[in-house]
Amino acid sequence: MVDTLGLLLAVVVHSAAIQDRDGAKLLFIRAAASFPSISLVWADGGYAGQLIAWLQRWCGWVLEIVKKLEGQIGFQVLPRRWVVERTFAWLGHSRRLSKDYEELVENSEAMIQIAMIRLMLHRLCRPAPRQKRR
Repeated sequence: MVDTLGLLLAVVVHSAAIQDRDGAKLLFIRAAASFPSISLVWADGGYAGQLIAWLQRWCGWVLEIVKKLEGQIGFQVLPRRWVVERTFAWLGHSRRLSKDYEELVENSEAMIQIAMIRLMLHRLCRPAPRQKRR
């Protein structure tokens, strides 16, 4: 789960035996404890269905599904769907996350958090651009 800037809010790694909608419930439970002020969540069509009502009942959040455009052929950038994809691309630059090396899901979650911390620190500590002398 990322914010509108693509920065990590919460992460849950689960086995492939768990369907994404069920894994999303684990994620939302974890995120609700840390971010009670969230009111709107965007997701793609894979998270439609009973998850929308569950999320509204469980923590009062609105789950808005960003759908493909009618008659869309091929790739097209859709509002808000690109944010999480960009975050995946940022995390993909971390060599440790290029493949699934971890045996435990807890270790995978920790590696994702470390990669995001590194990314954010790099952005915060970036040296200011030099000014030309006259």
